[in-house]
Amino acid sequence: QVQFVESGGGLVQPGGSLRLSCAASKFSLDYYAMGWFRQAPGKERVGVTCLNTADGNTYYADSVKGRFTISRDGPENTVYLQMNSLKPEDTAVYYCAAHFGRCGSSWYQWRLFTSWGQGAQVTVSS
Repeated sequence: QVQFVESGGGLVQPGGSLRLSCAASKFSLDYYAMGWFRQAPGKERVGVTCLNTADGNTYYADSVKGRFTISRDGPENTVYLQMNSLKPEDTAVYYCAAHFGRCGSSWYQWRLFTSWGQGAQVTVSS
């Protein structure tokens, strides 16, 4: 099972940017679906974005399209989430996750993912 270490969370003002990193240890991410999810207090975990490492195809939730970008550094075995134009409603704990295969039409369903990072708090507030 893949193990991930997340970093990059923090406090940012509305309109600001943050980049989250998700580093895989001792495991190649080739042919995996890599996702980012978030969970706000008292709410369910929801899908933010997903990346097919095999072909580079990406999927985004409507709420983050045009503001968030998922990417991968192959040699470093790390996946990133670049978050721009942050809003207070983006405040949540963000998790990276993976499962073997592709994102598919149900990419946003967190139960499909088998390996998870520890989570990173992102707070957007003035």
